[in-house]
Amino acid sequence: MSPAPVTVVGIGADGWPGLAPTSREALRTAEVIIGGPRQLDLLPPECPGERIAWPSPLRPAVPGLLAAHAGRRVCVLASGDPMFYGIGGTLAEMVGPDRLHVLPHPSSASYACARLGWPLQDTDVVSLVGRPSEALSAALHEGRRLLVLSAGAGTPAEVAALLRDRGYGPSRMTVLEELGSEAERALTGTPDDWPHPRTAPLNVIAIRCRRAPEALRLPLTPGLPDEAFEHDGQLTKRHVRAATLAALAPAPGELLWDVGGGSGSIGIEWMRTHPSCRAVTVERNPLRAERITRNANVLGVPALQVVTGAAPAALTGLPTPDAVFIGGGLTAPGLLQACWEALPPGARLVANTVTLESEALLTDWYRRHGGELTRLAIAHAVPVGGFTGWRQAMPVTQWSVVKSGPQPPG
Repeated sequence: MSPAPVTVVGIGADGWPGLAPTSREALRTAEVIIGGPRQLDLLPPECPGERIAWPSPLRPAVPGLLAAHAGRRVCVLASGDPMFYGIGGTLAEMVGPDRLHVLPHPSSASYACARLGWPLQDTDVVSLVGRPSEALSAALHEGRRLLVLSAGAGTPAEVAALLRDRGYGPSRMTVLEELGSEAERALTGTPDDWPHPRTAPLNVIAIRCRRAPEALRLPLTPGLPDEAFEHDGQLTKRHVRAATLAALAPAPGELLWDVGGGSGSIGIEWMRTHPSCRAVTVERNPLRAERITRNANVLGVPALQVVTGAAPAALTGLPTPDAVFIGGGLTAPGLLQACWEALPPGARLVANTVTLESEALLTDWYRRHGGELTRLAIAHAVPVGGFTGWRQAMPVTQWSVVKSGPQPPG
């Protein structure tokens, strides 16, 4: 890689006229200018540097391109603010922040909030660039303001269809095209009657969320309603699920193994606690594995990794977890041992069971490794003739433990 700093210049739809003098000078004096074709086309002839369009896929090409031009003055063009869902973050990871000189331009989110009169700090931003539209589902809440960074001309219609499917058809939706340019335009409507199958490719979608009266309300706290999940009865029920997530204690950036996924409820709710949380669900039944994927898409965590196979064999090669949940198959030979050995010191394991055989196993492990052994008993009020009585659900025995040993550095 070049020892010289790489200059990253943010540019908007207004092109060269919208750039600050410092950004213009960097582009005039650059020997190599790398960017997307649309961005490169915005530069005038007074930028004589060799122009190179990013290949696809972009990320694997970055090291080779920079190495090929070592020692030359390199400028990289980025849309808007390079450090806001842009190439700047990728370059900082690959070459180090000390090797970058970043000259930002207002982001599309800043432009959109300026046009709408929305405080940026009170507006949620979701990027669908290189991401499935289902990722938007987790951000849908009554009254919230959302900005969606669009992947192209068809994204607004795709978003409108998703909002209708999720019960947010009455929302107010505005597509802001070519922000900052002379061709800037706003298209407004509701997802229920969205009339634009395609828009300008460069667009940002603003949504003021309105939930239809019949749509299911999905809170942020663990313990979603059971009816939020498609299932065949293999579901950790709401109150036990909330207690299980509390014991698992997810934190940003952590990875969960959900072993014996069933409907995927534990892994899904783990990922909903923070956008950076990750989960792998292991399920041996192919039909249930497909159902888990559908649930993950509907509930806004399409990045949930579903592994179809029987544990412990299916655990081989998975990345090291920060926490493991075992919701089924505890008596499978070697399963609990394999999960325990996969945990680094300081990581957590939570296991639930309703059978005496598995309870005996958990009791033995509790005696050897400590932690907490808890019995969760839930009863629901039900009609009894003309009166009301309690119907007891099967009690759940839960073992939760933090693996002892030296904490990993950092």
